[in-house]
Amino acid sequence: MSHALVRTAVSIALLAGIAACGGGGGTGSQIAGPQMVTTPVVVSDASTEDWAMIGVKVLSITLVPQGGGSPVSVYTAASPAPVTNLAALDNIAELLASASIPAGTYSGATLTLAANPGDVVLITSADPEPGFAAPPSTMIATDAIQIQGATGASGSRTVSTSIRFDSPLTIATGQTTPIDVEFDLAHPAFIVGHTPPGGTTLWAINFNGPVRHHRVADVMHLLLRHAYGTVSTVATDNASITVEREVAAVPVATPETAVATGQTLTILADGTNGTLLYDVDARTAATVRDFSAVAATLPGKFVRVAARYQQNGTLVATRIWTSSQFDGVWLSPEGHVLHVDPASDVFVVSDEQGRPVPLTVDANTAFFFRTPASALGDTTPIAVGPAFLAAQQLVRGFKVHVSVVDPLATTLVAQTVDIETAAFDGRISAADSTGFTYTRRFATLSDDYSVTLPYISASSANGRDADGNAISGFKYWEFAYPTQVTTGTAAIADFVSATGASVNFGGTVGLIPTYGASFARWGDAANPSGWSVPWTVLAPVPLPRGTVVTGLTANAFTMTVPGGTQAATIDVSTVAGAATLVYQVDRTNGIVTVSPQDITTSAGLTALTDGLAVGAPVKVYGVPQADGTLRAYVITYFTGTLPST
Repeated sequence: MSHALVRTAVSIALLAGIAACGGGGGTGSQIAGPQMVTTPVVVSDASTEDWAMIGVKVLSITLVPQGGGSPVSVYTAASPAPVTNLAALDNIAELLASASIPAGTYSGATLTLAANPGDVVLITSADPEPGFAAPPSTMIATDAIQIQGATGASGSRTVSTSIRFDSPLTIATGQTTPIDVEFDLAHPAFIVGHTPPGGTTLWAINFNGPVRHHRVADVMHLLLRHAYGTVSTVATDNASITVEREVAAVPVATPETAVATGQTLTILADGTNGTLLYDVDARTAATVRDFSAVAATLPGKFVRVAARYQQNGTLVATRIWTSSQFDGVWLSPEGHVLHVDPASDVFVVSDEQGRPVPLTVDANTAFFFRTPASALGDTTPIAVGPAFLAAQQLVRGFKVHVSVVDPLATTLVAQTVDIETAAFDGRISAADSTGFTYTRRFATLSDDYSVTLPYISASSANGRDADGNAISGFKYWEFAYPTQVTTGTAAIADFVSATGASVNFGGTVGLIPTYGASFARWGDAANPSGWSVPWTVLAPVPLPRGTVVTGLTANAFTMTVPGGTQAATIDVSTVAGAATLVYQVDRTNGIVTVSPQDITTSAGLTALTDGLAVGAPVKVYGVPQADGTLRAYVITYFTGTLPST
């Protein structure tokens, strides 16, 4: 059973008012007489256990002026458009461009993606969840992927996604105004695999629907994915370099081939704390506070850069890797931790191609936890050596970027391990006033963990609420209601109460408890030498595909699941703004169609009622309630050729 849903979001974050990097983007029709504001454009997301690559081509991003007017362009891709692997970002951001746009107020955005056959690349992970409908490390055939809503002539097909901001966005000079629009990768309607009995699995890709706006309080907390490129110039004062952005070709070429993006970045050295500079070819490392010592040799070199934003929008490098070959900087495993074997001092990373990459930890391996808001913390190892594995401080699901001592060696030895997100998730138990336990089960039993984590200190800063007020201490919310955050002195007591609920299906299934997910923080006052939990999202549990026992009446129905011996009650909400998300999945003549149903309308509610006929197959995601029912977040019902179990 996968619980990646809560951790999976694609974000198109348009960080307005930040004078930073050069190149890229442009403007459409402008508001009369506006001042122009430099706006970095980034994309980000979170992980999914089943996919190593969800590759898409973002063609353009435009903003919608409030009150009407022509869309304002903030990003236009190079030709050919590069492939962005959404599965590799995991709540970190990949910088696309920097645009100059008119100051003003905007009510939404439009994303346009390429939708020709082959424009979406799906590669399964090296160890997907049990029962997943494709083998490990497999590229899904192009003719098995169907992009919903695609329009245009053959070879020029696109699909657009419109996002309405929760509240209008005002972009003003001298201000930093982040926008974060999340696209949930593991949302049940995003990638729908449909396998009929004895038939071929078809994968429907739905870019319209699982999209929402998420507020980003501070650009300095934005975690950027490592950037690749070629150094074009070193500034005359040696304080910065200009990098021509590049990405690797998809599908993978041998040797790896750099593809130009048409964008440039200006990267500063950290003049206060120092930037770690690794020469991959010479296998040397040095700390620099400017580029004077390497100014003559850097131009023309390929680089990989770990950078962070400063409040004024400039990009500062924490670490830079250089090589005369693109392979030299690219051959650095990036992905999610797949296995950890403390007995042999080895951990395995699933790379973008779904391949397991074993990495040995020796006495010199340095572990970093990316903290862009803390310049010193971002460049200081949190641990060195194999004891970090033995203490179960690295578990399956963490997103990491590893540099190796020798990329051509038969046995890869990790030089540095950047932990970009420390994701713990699973069944919640033993919650009390000091912490709680996450228990996680995987297809590979040796990856299972049961970890007790403390809450962060009550005095630790923890973001801001919807009104901009600072939050301290632990907070939590339910995935379906991200704006309803529980904070303050009662948050822990409320959390303990909320996580005690369960739903009983009997039989071998038994109780379905409360599940959640958290991104842990290292070195909080509550646990100076370990992980602490700043927040938890109560995750909608994905039930096995079940069968309707009694139909929808008074906004509830009952269902059974395989292995269960009794039906459980599923509650459905029809309240506008908090309604259960409902999707009809139809397979007819080899075409899979995913259609949202608005059950706040009589037509949508009638469609759901008809779809939940007695004996009909149904897929439900929901959160257990104290009364033993399950509050449904998503319901999927099926028409046409029905799927297998």
